[in-house]
Amino acid sequence: MRKLLISIALSASLSACSSIDIDKDTWDVFGNVIPDSLEKLPFVYRPQIIQGNLITQDNVNMLQPGMHKKQVQLVMGTALIQDIFHDNRWDYYYGMGIGHIELEKHLTLYFEDDKLARIVGDYQPLPPIKGEGAPENPNTIITVPDWQPPHKTLFEEVVNMVGLETEDAEAAQQAIEAEAQEKSAEEADSKPADQP
Repeated sequence: MRKLLISIALSASLSACSSIDIDKDTWDVFGNVIPDSLEKLPFVYRPQIIQGNLITQDNVNMLQPGMHKKQVQLVMGTALIQDIFHDNRWDYYYGMGIGHIELEKHLTLYFEDDKLARIVGDYQPLPPIKGEGAPENPNTIITVPDWQPPHKTLFEEVVNMVGLETEDAEAAQQAIEAEAQEKSAEEADSKPADQP
């Protein structure tokens, strides 16, 4: 009897799934609503995700034109993408975030005759601070701090936990403020004139 009930339930669930016709665009819009909402709940663990090669400005500063591929590999590590059809190009990627990738950095190195020819991407070698090749006035060097997530107000964090978009959140905040103003105006009108 138990096997019969399980087989009936399984066939009913499979037949129900096959009768639903959902196109790709509809699934993209509605298919991720539940996972996205669950991700924003405060008690759901969101692991820190780190992908690719760690790219630091110090490592990029050690790169110099004319370095051999093996020297570059000692400094930067093995490239994440080494295309067999384009052996003279190495791609480095670094992604980091909590729950999903929020910060991405790319670096592409091009070689000519197994020597480093050019660097393209989010990092470029900076001139040395002291010694040969350093600028005469070191105050002209500008360093940019690492990326930090933007600070959110308590209201924005609550809205993110609930899953509302920022435009919806602003509209909700304006509606709450308008309702509070209307309520205070009604209370002022309902008070008798002789009461303070």
